[in-house]
Amino acid sequence: MAGPKLGKKVGSKLGKPPTKKKQKKEPLPPKPLEKEDLFSDGEGTDGDFEENGGSGDEEQQEMNSDSDMSSDIDDPFAADILASGDADDGSDVHSDSDVDSDSDADDTDLVRKSKAIDDERKREEEDGDLELQLNIREEADEFRLPTTEELEEETNRPPDLSNLQRRIKEIVRVLSNFKSLRQEDVTRKDYVDQLKRDLGSYYGYNDFLIESLVELFPPVELIELIEAFEKPRPISLRTNTLKTRRRDLAGVLLNRGVNLDPLSKWSKVGLVVYDSQVPVGATPEYMAGHYMLQSVSSFLPVMALAPQENERIVDMAAAPGGKTTYVAALMKNSGIIYANEMKESRLKSLTANLHRMGVTNTIVCNYDGRELPKVLGQNTADRILLDAPCSGTGVISKDESVKTSKTAADIQNCSHLQKELILAAIDMVDANSKSGGYIVYSTCSIMVDENEAVIDYALKKRDVKLVPCGLDFGRPGFVRFRQHRFHTSLDKTRRFYPHVHNMDGFFVAKLKKMSNSKSAAKASAQSEEIQDADSIESSDQQNAEGDDEKHSEQEGIAKEIGKLNEKAAADKKRKRDVQKHSDKKGVGTKNGRAENKPVAPKRREKKKPPPREEIAKAREEKRKALREEKRKATMKKKSGN
Repeated sequence: MAGPKLGKKVGSKLGKPPTKKKQKKEPLPPKPLEKEDLFSDGEGTDGDFEENGGSGDEEQQEMNSDSDMSSDIDDPFAADILASGDADDGSDVHSDSDVDSDSDADDTDLVRKSKAIDDERKREEEDGDLELQLNIREEADEFRLPTTEELEEETNRPPDLSNLQRRIKEIVRVLSNFKSLRQEDVTRKDYVDQLKRDLGSYYGYNDFLIESLVELFPPVELIELIEAFEKPRPISLRTNTLKTRRRDLAGVLLNRGVNLDPLSKWSKVGLVVYDSQVPVGATPEYMAGHYMLQSVSSFLPVMALAPQENERIVDMAAAPGGKTTYVAALMKNSGIIYANEMKESRLKSLTANLHRMGVTNTIVCNYDGRELPKVLGQNTADRILLDAPCSGTGVISKDESVKTSKTAADIQNCSHLQKELILAAIDMVDANSKSGGYIVYSTCSIMVDENEAVIDYALKKRDVKLVPCGLDFGRPGFVRFRQHRFHTSLDKTRRFYPHVHNMDGFFVAKLKKMSNSKSAAKASAQSEEIQDADSIESSDQQNAEGDDEKHSEQEGIAKEIGKLNEKAAADKKRKRDVQKHSDKKGVGTKNGRAENKPVAPKRREKKKPPPREEIAKAREEKRKALREEKRKATMKKKSGN
C-alpha cells in the first residue's frame, strides 16, 4: 500500500516541477555563470539555491533523504531523482514517463508540420514573385501605344487613373531606353506626345505648361518634378537676429511642443518645423518678432546680395517683407533700405512685419519699379535686390491654379516687365561704390524666358557682368537651351528645384556694374546688330540651293549694296552743290560775312548704312527670282527630255 500511495503522491507532485522549472528559467540572473559554477555538482542557478536558504551540499542531502521529500519536492532535480527511484521500485510513475514521451512525439510532429507549412508558404511566395516578374516582363514587352480609336473611347469614358499611371510609367521606361524598347514604326515624338497628354490628364496641367516642362527636363526627372509639386514644402522659420539667437529660439519652441531642427549648414538662422502642437504663426515669440515664417528659397537672394553695414540698399519688390527684414538684420539696422512695393494693398503686411521685427532703418515707398531711377536718382544705391514678379511656375505646390492659368502670352508679358525692371535696377546702382555695385535678380519661376533670357538681355544692354552668387549648391543656369544661345557666363547663375533641393523652384543671379556710362551698352548693341546681320547672312547662305545660286545671290546682294552706296553718294553730292549755291548767293551770311557753319551739316554727312529690312527684302526678292529661274530651267530640261 505504501507503493501506490507514494506513486500518487509523486505523480501529483511531478506535474508541478516543469512549470516551476520554466518559472525559474525566465528571470535569468544578469551576471553569467563562471566556468567553475557551470561544472559544479549543483546544476541549479545560484539564485535558486540562495532562495532555499541552504548550501549545495545540504540540499543534496535533503534530496537524498526520504523524510524531507515533501519540503524539497519543488526542486526539479529532486523530482527527477524521486522519479527514477520510484521507477526502480516498480511503482506507477512510468505512466508519466509515457506521457512525456508522447508529448515529445507530439512536439516533433508539430515541428515537422510547422516546418512543412513554412516550406510550402515560402514556395508559394517564390512562385508568386516569379509569376509577377513574368507578368511584368510580358506586359513590358507587349506594351503598345493606344490607337486613335482607343483614345477616342477613353475621351468618352471617365478617366481611368490607374491605367494612365501605368501608361506614364511604361512610356518613361521606353524613353529611357528607346533603342531597345521602342515599338516598330513609332517615333520618339509619338511617345512624347502621348506622355504630354497623359500627364496633363493625370495631374491637371494645361498643354502649354506640360510642353514647357517636357522641354526642360528628361522624362524620368520630369516625373520626379511633377510628383514633388504635388507635395507641400516643409515649413521653415527665419530667426530674427535683431532680437534673439537661433539656439534660444529653438529651445523655447521645443518647450511649446514644436518639433524642429536646424535648417542646414548653409544657413545660420533657419529652422525646419516638422509638426507642432501650437499654431506656429500665433506664438508669443512670433508676435514679439523673434522669427519670421519664410520659405527656404527666399533666403537665397538675400544671401547672394550679402549686404554690408551702412550701405544704401533698394528692395524693388519688398512685400510682404521677409527679404527686407532679413537684409535689415544682416545690416544690424544701420544704413538705409528703401522698401518699394507697387501694389498698395500689400503695403499693410509690409509695414506690419517691419514694425513686428523691430526694423528701424527702412523707408517704405509705393512706386512702379520702372520709375524708381527717376525718384531715387541714378547711380545712387550700393546694392539692389530685385525679386521680380513672375509666373510662379516654381511654386505650384502653393498655388495649383498655375497648372491651368498660365499661357505663353503670360510668360512673355512677365519677361517684358522683368527686362524693364532689371534695366531700372542697373541704372540705380553706383558702379563706383566702395563696397557695392551689385544687383541680385531672382524669380520663383523655372522658365528660361523669365530667367536666363532676362539676364542675357541685361548683359547686352548695360555694362554689367555676372559674378558668382556665393551659394555652394544649386544647378548652374543654361548657357544654351533649344534654339537659344546665351552668354557663356550664365553658368554662374543658380537654379533650384523641389525634387532636387526640397525647396520651391527658384532662380538667382548676381550682377556687378562695371561703369556708370552707357557707351558700352551702345557698343554692345552695335555688336549685337552685327552678330544678327552675320547670322542672317550665314543662314541665307545655308538656305541657298546650289553653288551657282549662292554665287549669283552674293553678286545680286553686292549689286544692291552698290546701288544703295551710289544713291547715298549722289545725295551727298547734291547736298554739297546746294550748300555751295547758297553760299554764293549770300544765304547764311550776316553783314556780308559768312556765319560760322553749324555742326548739324557735319553730322548729316555721316551716312548710316541701309537698314537691315531693306537688305533682307532685296535678298528675298533676288532669292525668289533665282528660284524661279531654276524652276524654269528644270522645266525646260524635263520638256526637252
